[in-house]
Amino acid sequence: MDAFTAGLLHRIRTTQTDLTRARETGDDYLAEMEQAELDDLHRLAAEHGVEVSAPGV
Repeated sequence: MDAFTAGLLHRIRTTQTDLTRARETGDDYLAEMEQAELDDLHRLAAEHGVEVSAPGV
């Protein structure tokens, strides 16, 4: 796995964790921001052929 792929997958995992935390604490604004970031990361992964597995990545 190259550095780009590893970094991207790490960012996806971190963002998923942050999104879960925001939802659990009821921070709707932060949850929206994290969801948008996660959507962008998934788009980037798809554009570069990076396979993203289930939510736990």
